Amino acid sequence: MHIDDALSLIREIPDYPKPGIRFLDITPLLANAEAFRCVTAVFADKVVAGTLIAGVEARGFILASALSNHCGAGFIPIRKAGKLPHEVFSESYGLEYGTDTLEIHRDAVNEGDKVFLVDDVLATGGTIAAAIELVRRCGGHVVGVLALLEIGALSGRALLNGKYPEIPITSLVVS
Repeated sequence: MHIDDALSLIREIPDYPKPGIRFLDITPLLANAEAFRCVTAVFADKVVAGTLIAGVEARGFILASALSNHCGAGFIPIRKAGKLPHEVFSESYGLEYGTDTLEIHRDAVNEGDKVFLVDDVLATGGTIAAAIELVRRCGGHVVGVLALLEIGALSGRALLNGKYPEIPITSLVVS
């Protein structure tokens, strides 16, 4: 399967979860084994040996865990507040439609570890910026951001490039 065919399985759901929000549903892509493998392989071409893969809850977990398995890399969950059982660092951030808080285990990343961050959508950039700060607070270095989708009109890439110009961003679809 070609990557364009895989990405064509993503469907738009208008006014979800709130009026005016354009939700991009990746579940048809995930349900198609060939499409999911194709996306994972394209992401894997960006990953450098010896890095960890961090996934942002919830859909970022799916992509990041498949990628970490494909690459033989460790997986780090970055979760919503209150979901991790051990000592955590927390970081609050703004969303397209509100605010939220992410957390990471304090011992999830070792000093100097290199980490790729994976999420399904890059929108305003707030979620990824919070995840970058969490990895940094653990002592790690984010060496790349991988997003399946990017909503260009929300300027998340510009925010991230302004704050973290050294971190490359790869999005497979920009709308």
